[in-house]
Amino acid sequence: MKGKIHSLESFGTVDGPGVRYVVFTQGCPLRCAYCHNPDTWAMNGGEEMEPSYIIEQYNRNIGFYKGGGITVTGGEPLLQVDFLIELFTLAKEQNIHTCIDSSGIVFNPKNEAWIEKLDHLMTLTDLVMLDIKHIDNEKHIHLTEQPNHNVLAFAEYLNEKQIPTWVRHVIVPDITDDPADLERLGYFIGGFTNIKALDLLPYHDLGVPKYDNLGLEYKLRDTKPLDKKLIPDLKLNVLRGIKKKRQELNML
Repeated sequence: MKGKIHSLESFGTVDGPGVRYVVFTQGCPLRCAYCHNPDTWAMNGGEEMEPSYIIEQYNRNIGFYKGGGITVTGGEPLLQVDFLIELFTLAKEQNIHTCIDSSGIVFNPKNEAWIEKLDHLMTLTDLVMLDIKHIDNEKHIHLTEQPNHNVLAFAEYLNEKQIPTWVRHVIVPDITDDPADLERLGYFIGGFTNIKALDLLPYHDLGVPKYDNLGLEYKLRDTKPLDKKLIPDLKLNVLRGIKKKRQELNML
C-alpha cells in the first residue's frame, strides 16, 4: 500500500499534543478561501510513499516525539483510508500516538464498505482534529465550495464512536466571526461527550505568496488577518451555545 504524500514535517508543534511528525497527504475536495496549502488540492499530485518508510523517518528522530506522535493532515487524509489503516497499524505496534486532522468532508455513511474501513481506522486512532469551517451550510458553500452535511455527520459519528476530538474553527473577519453562527457551532457540539478541546484560530494570509506562485486567485486578498486578542471574546459565543445545549439536555 502506498499513499500520495505532499510533504513531511519532522517537527510539528500545532498538529496535536506534543511534538509531532506530520504527514501532509495529497488531494482535497474543498476549496477553502483561506487555505494556505492550495498545492495539496490536486488528486493526482504528490509522491507515493509506503507506510513503512514514514515510520522509518519517524524513528530517526524518535527522541523528539516524547509526548507527541504522528499526525496525518492534508489535503484531506480520509481520501486515503486504506493507507491510513496500514500506517496506523504500524504506528500502534510501536505505541505511537496517532492523530488525524480532517474536515470530514468525504464522510459517507451510505457507503457501507467505506464505513467498515473507517470503523477499523478509528480503532487505531487516538485523536481526531476536526476542522469545522462553518456551521451554516450556505456560508460553508460560499467559503469552501462544498456543503457541510458530511462534516456535521462525521462529527456526530466521532461522538457516537467516542473518538477523542479537538474541534478547530478558523475565525475569518466578516465570514466566520458572526456571534450567532459561533453560538450555533457551540450548540451543535454542546451535546457531544468526546470533545477534548476547542480551538478558535485567527485567520492569517501567509498563504498568499503560494497563490501568486501557482497563478491562483486568492479570494480573501482584501481581508486583513484577525487580531488574536479578539479570540477570547469570540470564544465566549461558542461557550454560550455549548452551555445552552447542555442546559437543555439536563432538562430532559
